[in-house]
Order: sequence, then C-alpha cells, then structure tokens
Amino acid sequence: MTDTADAQNPLAGVLSADQVDALVNAAEDLGEGRHGVEELLSRMTQAVLERALETEMSEHLGYEAGDPAGAGTGNSRNGKTTKSVQTLQGPVQITVPRDRNGSFEPVIVPKRSRRLGRVEDMILSLYARGMTTRDIGSHLEEIYGSKVSAATISRVTDVVADEVAQWQSRPLETVYPIVYIDAIWLKIRDGGVVTNKACHVAVGVDLEGRKQVLGLWLGVSEGAKFWANVLTEIRNRGTKDILILCCDGLSGLPAAVNSIYPETVVQTCVVHLLRSAMKYASYADRKTMAKDMRPIYTAATVEAAQLALEAFAEIWQTKAPGAVLAWRTAWEDFIPFLAFTPEIRKVIYTTNQIESINYQLRKITKTRGSFPSDEAAIKLVYLGIRNIETRRGGELGTGTQGWHQALNAFAVQFPNRLPL
Repeated sequence: MTDTADAQNPLAGVLSADQVDALVNAAEDLGEGRHGVEELLSRMTQAVLERALETEMSEHLGYEAGDPAGAGTGNSRNGKTTKSVQTLQGPVQITVPRDRNGSFEPVIVPKRSRRLGRVEDMILSLYARGMTTRDIGSHLEEIYGSKVSAATISRVTDVVADEVAQWQSRPLETVYPIVYIDAIWLKIRDGGVVTNKACHVAVGVDLEGRKQVLGLWLGVSEGAKFWANVLTEIRNRGTKDILILCCDGLSGLPAAVNSIYPETVVQTCVVHLLRSAMKYASYADRKTMAKDMRPIYTAATVEAAQLALEAFAEIWQTKAPGAVLAWRTAWEDFIPFLAFTPEIRKVIYTTNQIESINYQLRKITKTRGSFPSDEAAIKLVYLGIRNIETRRGGELGTGTQGWHQALNAFAVQFPNRLPL
C-alpha cells in the first residue's frame, strides 16, 4: 500500500484488511446497518477504555495483574467498580479497577467524571454557538443517544468561570495605537425583573497591528464613573497609553478618558456615523448617498469637510433630513478624524473585524429570551469571542491591512508615544 493510501486510511497502520473485515462481520452480527456499527463501536470503546485503565493501574502499582513481584509492595488491586460514562458513541458501561490504598487516580477516565473530554468540548462548542442548554441536551440525545440534563450541561459550561476571570484580568500591552469600544444589548434577569444591559466590548490594536478583545463590561447605564472604572481596570492591567479611542455615542466616556488617559484622542466611529445617516435613505438611494458622503470624510481639512457637508445638505435636506441631522449632531466628535493622515484614517475607518465580532455576538445572543444572571451572559459572550478568535487568528488576533504605513504615521503624528 502506498504512503498516500496510508494517509487516506489511518487504520491501515493499525489493523490489517482481514481484521477490518472481521469487524465488519461482527457489526453485522450485532444488528442491521447503522445499529450494528453503533453497537460495535460502543463495545470497542468500552474495551479500549477498560484496557487503558488496567494499563494505568499496572503503571501505578509497578507490576502487572497476577505478577508475584507485587507481593509485599504495600499496595495491590482491590476489585473493580462499575460506572457509566458519556462518549460520542453514547453512554458506555465500564469497570474501573481499584487499589487497596485508594491512591489510584486514573487519567483517561478521572474519578467522579461521567463524561469524556470530547463530549464536554462538544457541549461548550454548541453553547458558544448560541444553543441553549435544553437544545444541547436534545441534540446529544437525538444524535448520540446520550441523555444529558440541562442542569448537567450548565455545570459543564460553568467550568469556564475561572477561565473567564483569568482572561478578564490578564496583562495587556503597554501601548495600543487604537482601541475600539462598542456595545451589544442583552436582556438579563436582575432581582426577578428582566433588565436591558449593555455588554461593552473593547478591542485593541497592538503595535503589530493585531486586533484582540481586551475585555467585557456589563452596565445598566453609562456615565463618567462607569467608564472611569473600565479605563482604570485597563490601565491597571498594564496599558499606560492609548493613542486613539474610537467609540460611538457612549455617554460619559470622553470625560473619563480625559481623566485616565489625558493625551488620548477620542474619535467617533466613522462607520457608525455613515450607517446612522444612511438609515434615513431608502434602499434605492443608499448607494447615491454613500457616494455623496465620501467627500466629507475624505476631505483634507475641516474647512473642506464643512463645505462638503453643506453640499451634501443641499442635496439631501428635503429627501432625508435625518441624515443631515446625524452629521451635524456628530460634527464636533467627527472632526478630530480629519487631523489624521490618510494612512491613519484608513486603519481607523476599516473596522470590519470589530463589526464582524459584534455581528457574530448578536447572532448567538439573540437566541436567548433572557439570561438568568450577569455571569451567564458574560459566560456566553466570552465563549462566543473565544470561538471567533480561534477561527480568526487565535491568541495573536487578526492583522490590519496597511499597518506598517499607519504605524509610521502614528510615530510622526504622536511623537515620543510609541515605545522604541
């Protein structure tokens, strides 16, 4: 058999063709079609687990079962216990060996464990994609024949609580050229009443141009005190400077930034501003409106942008007055953007990663009518972020196109702010 064939059939190096044929025949004897195969896999899983446990016990004691060398060693086998474990093949009954001293700690099926790791990984994966605990239980029972209660699934997902705490307190970079702050709204039970709470997501762009979620913060209402606590936490975790902080209409944030990071430029999110304006246009007019707004945010100076805004108002004041009002209302928060070089403007404007994160999080949280607690909400959002970052670049985060040109522009525009 060739190397290519071996790679396509991993069993080729473990089982011979005759052995595979014997397994097929055994499956047929156990039942017709899929049922016979499932029964065979269940029995094989049981046999492999029990054999592995016996091997672990021999390693623990230092001698094989029945070996006279074990006499007088101070410890020996002491019968077996039966337990049921959930596997991808469904529930499997196995016997676990015991020792007289009670010091045997099996690894492959740990004490008090009723599920193998891959089942727990599957539960967390399904939960991170927005399925409720009851939906997951129904899915496992339907696909694998494993009946797992909603309470049990909830306990499995609770194992990430320590991981969330470590993630929320992990050290951050010393300097972030850009930090974006946005929010998604969640319904959370608080004292028997369902309350709308904003889950604020902070995304930092580090000196390598990679974007990562820095943390999550829940709040019923925003204000300078709330944001001062958030920014103080970020500072205490090691971030000494933020060059530009992009946000959109977050009450009290600019004042808090000035007190914690006095040199940071607070910039309204241009993408949010454009979307806010375009929602007042009909679907057929949006392409034209987008074209007419472009001269405003690409203007070389504030004066040129003001002229472009007046030209935009002449065209759209009658047809979409709300769009013109959106620009005028956000004008003072928008114009700091015009002081940046084209290289910096480009990376600030390009917020696809942040928009994508928010879209994915809204998709998994909208399936919930409400969350029973703040902890449950943070748990799901965190698992969603972990799932997104695993697909989009892992621990290093996702890169930013044109970052090297932007970093040079940051060094010139913000002298002595970037570490050497």
